[in-house]
This record gives sequence, structure tokens and C-alpha cells, in this order.
Amino acid sequence: MTVNGEKILMRFVGIFGAIAVSTTLAAQGQAQTLFAQDVLQEGDAAEVTQTPEFSSQEVVQEDPRLPLVQEWSVDNANALLAVIEAIGTEGLDPADYRPDLLREEIARGAGSELNTRASGAFTWLVEDLRDGRTPMEARRQWFVVDPDSDMLPTGELMDEALTTGNVAGVLASLAPSHPDYAALRDALAETPEAQVERRRMIRANMDRWRWLARDLGGQYLITNVPEYQLRLTVNNQIISTYRTIVGAPGRTATPQLAETVEGVVFNPTWTVPQSIVRGEGLGNRVLNNPRWARSQGYTAERGANGWITVVQQPGPSNSLGRMKLDMPNPHAIFLHDTPARNLFNSDNRARSHGCIRVERALELAMTVAILGRGASRDEAVEISTSGDYTRVPVERTMPVYITYFTMGVDIDGNLRNFNDIYGRDAPVLAALDAPRVGNRARETDEEVIEIVEDARTTVG
Repeated sequence: MTVNGEKILMRFVGIFGAIAVSTTLAAQGQAQTLFAQDVLQEGDAAEVTQTPEFSSQEVVQEDPRLPLVQEWSVDNANALLAVIEAIGTEGLDPADYRPDLLREEIARGAGSELNTRASGAFTWLVEDLRDGRTPMEARRQWFVVDPDSDMLPTGELMDEALTTGNVAGVLASLAPSHPDYAALRDALAETPEAQVERRRMIRANMDRWRWLARDLGGQYLITNVPEYQLRLTVNNQIISTYRTIVGAPGRTATPQLAETVEGVVFNPTWTVPQSIVRGEGLGNRVLNNPRWARSQGYTAERGANGWITVVQQPGPSNSLGRMKLDMPNPHAIFLHDTPARNLFNSDNRARSHGCIRVERALELAMTVAILGRGASRDEAVEISTSGDYTRVPVERTMPVYITYFTMGVDIDGNLRNFNDIYGRDAPVLAALDAPRVGNRARETDEEVIEIVEDARTTVG
């Protein structure tokens, strides 16, 4: 259902803007403020624009009834030529689409040669505007499968452009709808040609937006890893922001994903990885020092194979803090709390083993539970303060986008650069400088590294 975005924004301003309720959870020296803002009441989940479907399932093939070579009039071909000549405004290179050859065919008039040339140029433009120009091998640790080619098939787009005669309009409709893409496009227009490196960075980050779904949905979470920030967004308006701690560079770097929050876990347990249980002797220490183990919330069992399983129970010292968002994925990445909240004040917050730690995590957890219609406000408060492990499934799931932009609009609304903490700019820049690659893969063949979250800081 599509609704007025301004109306929804006003509802959220009313919900989150006024300081009305402040509930503090105090437990053995640990405290978090729950909802320093007014909280949603039961049944008060926001109406939002429809969230697009996205998944990592088998891709849908192009409709064979709409061929990729269609009949072009000279007028439509001239309109296509005009788009190509101006495509630099979208951060793409006109030369990639061979305007010289299209111009020659236009001069010869309508016919099969013009149909082939114009259809090919249109297809390339669609692929680059809709899916991004950067080939998959240059998108390091990029595990998002963009649904746009399934939702906006090239043959259908070409048919619409030729039937309506609105070639420029159809191609323009493929641009990402997020306002941050528009901000980068405006910055490119304002940046002189002489500022080569700045223009390259703008183009690279414009292309990163095209790797995502054109429409991210009405209500979602999005985190930009190099910015160390998470945003709760409704109809492309930021409702709340949270500082984050992300994976340290190297094998523990946080991958880029598009996943779905299916539930909220309050007062989680933490199963300690064997690298700590065996490698650091924690298992024997827990078994041999029961008083110390109880003080840290650890329980342990020795299996028939001799291996020791250690689980840290809910409590103020639990390494996952007071909550985690349940978002199943093969990387075992999730968003969670931490008892070491002082680390959010650090400038360098690339410190985890891959998962993302979130400040004011209980506020986020309760908000997601309420927006997802999994719990009322009172229920969420009761569950979170009970100290008992509780998973709250949500009726209205929420997309989570874990992205990587090194130039973008920060939480204060300013366009700026972010440190390339994982060194992922170089291959993108090189790909944009190289000749265009056709027949590009939609899915990466990079190794899926399952994150073993030991919840400790990896760097100082």
C-alpha cells in the first residue's frame, strides 16, 4: 500500500521527537536507557510504502516473448543517442555505448542494422543504470543479489520505451530512488572536470547505489560500514541513528548483505566459540572454577567426545549484551548489543569479529519488535527487563542493508568521504576506468566466511 510519505514522517516525529518516557534498566552496574523518546503503542506500527521482495534464490530468466532486439524508428534512435551523449551526468561514460556507431546507423535510416545497434546500446544502458557497471569480481565481499533485473526486465523496458516514444523517461526511471544517490549526482554536476580524483570517487559511490535494489522499501535498517552508523529509515527519511562497531580489517571484515530481521532476541545467550573454549582454555577454567564461572554467567558441559561446550547465560556481563536482531544468513552476521559501551566513543570502531554492535541497542530492539507487531510497548519493556532469554518473532519483517560507501551523506546531512577501512575502493575505481564488461555475473563466487563472533575487541 502506498501512502503519503510526509504524513508518515509526521507520525514518526510525534512518536520519537517528544521526550515522554524514560525507563532505565539497571542491573549490577550496567544501565541502558530504554526509549528516551515516546514509544509506539500497540497497533501503532507505521504505514509505509510497500517493501520490495528480494532474495538470494534462483534468478528469473528474461521473458522470451519480448526479444532484446526490437524495431527502432529514427526518432526513437535519436532520443537514445541524446541519452547516451548526456549519460555522464549519471556517472557513466558515453563512449561505452558507442554513440559514433549509433549515429552512423541513424544516418542510414531505419532497418535491421539500426534495430540491432540501438537495441544493443539500450540494453547496455539498462544493465549499467539498473544493475551497476562494476563487474562482480570487483565488488569485494558483496553478497547482495540485486532483484531489479527480475522486476524490470530489459525486454519489457525496451518495449515500453519504443511503444510510448519516451526512451529518455524509461531509462531515467532506473536511477536509484534513494536521496543519497541524487546528492552524489548533484555533487558530480558541481565538481569541475579538473578535479579528477573527486569525480572518480563520486562515480564509484553512485555505482554502489546501483548494486542495491532501486527501491529499498518503505521501512528498513541501513548501515554504512565505514561511517560506523546505523539508520532506521521510513520512506527514505531517517527516523533514528545509532553508532556501530564493525568488523576489523582482514578475515573478520563485515561483508555487504541484504537480509531480513525475522525476530528480536532479548537477553540472549552466547555460545562461546571453540577457538576460545579449547584454544584459550576457557572450558577447563569454567569446569574447574564454578564460583568464578557463575560470576561471569558461564555454564559448561563436556560431551561424549570430550569437547566442552560453554554457554554464557543472559546477564549484565553477557558478551552479546541485552539483545540481538535475528536475521538468518550464511555468514552468521547479526546486529547486537555489547556490555563494552564505552567503545562507541572511539574514532576507530572497526573492532569486532564481523558482527555489528549497536549503541542504544535495547531502544532499537524494542522499536523493531513494536514496528514488527511482535510485541506491544508494555510487553517489550517487560520482556527486556525480565532477564530471561526471549525470542520475539515479528509479523512485519524488516530489511537490513549492510552497505559500504566511502563517499555519501552523513547523519548530519553533509556529503563527505569516509575512510576506506577495508581497501574496497581500488577494484571499483579500476573497473570504472577499464572497458565495459558484458555478460556480468549477478552473484559473487567469493568465499562465504561464516563469522564466529567471539564478541571481543580485535584491535586497540
